[in-house]
Amino acid sequence: MRISPILKARCARTPLVYLPYFLCLLNLPSLANAATPPDSPSVIVIQNATILTVSHGTIEHGSILIKDGKIAEVGQSVKAPKDAQVIDASGQFVIPGIIDCHSHIAAESINEGSVSVSSMVTMEEVLDSDDIDIYLDLAGGVTSANILHGSANSIGGQTLVIKLRWGQPASKLPFEGAMPGIKFALGENPKRSNFSMPGQPRRYPATRMGVEETIRGAFSEARDYKKSWGDYKKRSDAGEKNLIPPRRDLRLEPLVEVLEGKRYVHSHCYREDEILMLLRVAKEFGFKVRTFQHVLEGYKVADELAANGVGASTFSDWWAYKVEAYDAIPYNAALMTRRGVVVSINSDSAEEATHLNQEAAKSMKYGGLSHDEALKLVTLNPALQLGIDKRVGTIDVGKDADLAIYNHDPLSAYAVVQRTLIDGRVYFDRQRDIAGRAEIEKEKKALTEKLKAAEKKPEEKKPEEKKPPEKKPEEKAKPPAPTPTPTAVEAHVGSAQ
Repeated sequence: MRISPILKARCARTPLVYLPYFLCLLNLPSLANAATPPDSPSVIVIQNATILTVSHGTIEHGSILIKDGKIAEVGQSVKAPKDAQVIDASGQFVIPGIIDCHSHIAAESINEGSVSVSSMVTMEEVLDSDDIDIYLDLAGGVTSANILHGSANSIGGQTLVIKLRWGQPASKLPFEGAMPGIKFALGENPKRSNFSMPGQPRRYPATRMGVEETIRGAFSEARDYKKSWGDYKKRSDAGEKNLIPPRRDLRLEPLVEVLEGKRYVHSHCYREDEILMLLRVAKEFGFKVRTFQHVLEGYKVADELAANGVGASTFSDWWAYKVEAYDAIPYNAALMTRRGVVVSINSDSAEEATHLNQEAAKSMKYGGLSHDEALKLVTLNPALQLGIDKRVGTIDVGKDADLAIYNHDPLSAYAVVQRTLIDGRVYFDRQRDIAGRAEIEKEKKALTEKLKAAEKKPEEKKPEEKKPPEKKPEEKAKPPAPTPTPTAVEAHVGSAQ
């Protein structure tokens, strides 16, 4: 009996079948290798498709040749080699795999909220390759995601970009060569506006000015830390002996990487004033903010964002879910785009990620973006923001074969993903998924029945041990009662008688 990796992941959310899975696991040593990567021929040809390249227009009745995980040829006259696996995409649309610039899937935990600066923690250490959201987002055409720490801290944990290689171990998820990042947060979340605990003192900071001071203070320390190591190295290179190196500080090292341009800053934000505040702090210390996340009032300061070369990763039309989101408008993405800002639409939600193509399409209605501009919001633009555009984001020769195939125009509300490929491997196949559902349901039912039977089986009772009779303490003989002494009156009466 083999338990499918999809059922395994779903069982983790269904307590009724979770126990039988582990009961079976004890008897099935081969299950450790059950989640094997899908078979991948070295050569694949996708034929007869409408190819939306994003970079150089649309190719009707086009084909894509994939060799060893890379796009080898794109056009209308591509010939399939004899050994190639052919995918007939007649009447279907192929786009670059969708890239989600703000995701929290595939992680065991999100926030280390006990301190205001948690730059020493990293999402890479808590990747969960069995998270079913990886598979569900693949079914929405997502191939890469920026896994962010939460927004409980002014300076949060380290982030990383992953590919949604469902079935692979956690060590195979990170996007090779992608620049690491770190999460910042401004506004209500890091000042804990809605998170006070009764009976516990409030964590600093409690105001927006405290958030600014926390970031400024941390970078002041990081600057001094960098200088101390620079001085040590300079003296060491000069041949000075018996030097004691500065003490390592894991909290400050990622911030030094920010100062050196080796780590991207992705900052959660909403209001225009806090956006400008962080830009001032960044200028003061000489680092760049790579993206503002959410950035719902970005349309108010779009010129400043463009002038600083900062990307904006926003929602399509979320608004008013808390006070600082009241000025959000659905025209935000389009207005920032028109002012020269590189804009992406993100999910911040595993469910939202399954239809990011439709979220991007909303910018055509709200702001009048063209079809190509809207499609860039979830393909090329997030790739630019994450520094992975040399590898993904468009359909061009030499790039990774990360692709999504739809049955309709991907910006249509009727579009459904048919296949999703990463590195030339088919990680999601809708027809295969549908065909396997009955078997998965059968497995689930069998495991459920096994659990029910185990619950009904009476527990074996151990025979009660006979306890030796308890010895009562021996009763001591009571002393004889003392003879009552006659009172003076009784003695007098007796003598009178």
